[in-house]
Amino acid sequence: MTAESPEVASPSPSRQPPWPAPAKLNLFLHIVGRRPNGYHELQTCFQFVDLCDDIHLSVRADGVIERLRGAAGVAHEGDLCVRAARALQAATGCRLGVSIDVLKRIPMGAGLGGGSSDAATCLVALNRLWELGLGKDQLAKIGLTLGADVPVFIEGQAAWAEGVGEDLTPLTGSLAPPEVNYLILKPNVAVSTAEIFQDPTLTRNSPRITIDGFLASGGRNDCLPAVRRRYPEVASALDWLSQFGTARLTGTGACVFLSVESSEVRARMVRQLPPSVEAFWVRGLNDSPLRKRL
Repeated sequence: MTAESPEVASPSPSRQPPWPAPAKLNLFLHIVGRRPNGYHELQTCFQFVDLCDDIHLSVRADGVIERLRGAAGVAHEGDLCVRAARALQAATGCRLGVSIDVLKRIPMGAGLGGGSSDAATCLVALNRLWELGLGKDQLAKIGLTLGADVPVFIEGQAAWAEGVGEDLTPLTGSLAPPEVNYLILKPNVAVSTAEIFQDPTLTRNSPRITIDGFLASGGRNDCLPAVRRRYPEVASALDWLSQFGTARLTGTGACVFLSVESSEVRARMVRQLPPSVEAFWVRGLNDSPLRKRL
């Protein structure tokens, strides 16, 4: 299956426009240490892409958090949108509720941050709809309890990240990554982040680099060797994509990606795409569509 730029469904007259939850790419990922609690110390660069889930939110006066539609196979109580809404209620004492309807486009287990992005969008949007008046730092603190990637989606700018991914430096001006066209391939497999981070062969002592060092070298993904060994489907997709340039793994996978600016190369790739992968043609974005929606 090949997807061009994702189409946004037109809202019905009775509904507000959806709140976007964009996917992200890790342009590199270094593991520089491990904390006593088992969490890994990272360095990475986040950039958004224009592949988005659509989230419709309808405020309820009865305090009920209701999920109308969400990720397939995810139980109501485990859904990150539901958990985000409840966490925001608990943190603020808000007595309002919400009905949540999520149109999923971002594949799961892909390293694209779809669940974290959905949670961040719910926190940001409900802060507005419930008229809570929380700042980004307060929302990010709540979001961090849901996932290490949630704060970058709340911040809404391409960012250099350290710590477990929550220590963010927005990348603007000359430090911003170029907004280029990418081909993302999703093999027919979901990668377990926990499994990769527990792999005994995982490199956990990469030297720290600076932003200038990343811009000069491009970095690498320390999870790649473990993912390649454990998931041959990812290795195969990466090998195919590497015929056309420097292909990379995002997060712990399963998605791999490549910058493709040439229309001629793009046409050739379309003709040769392996049947065993989903393909997404996307544009890199340094400002999140959620940030623009606000």
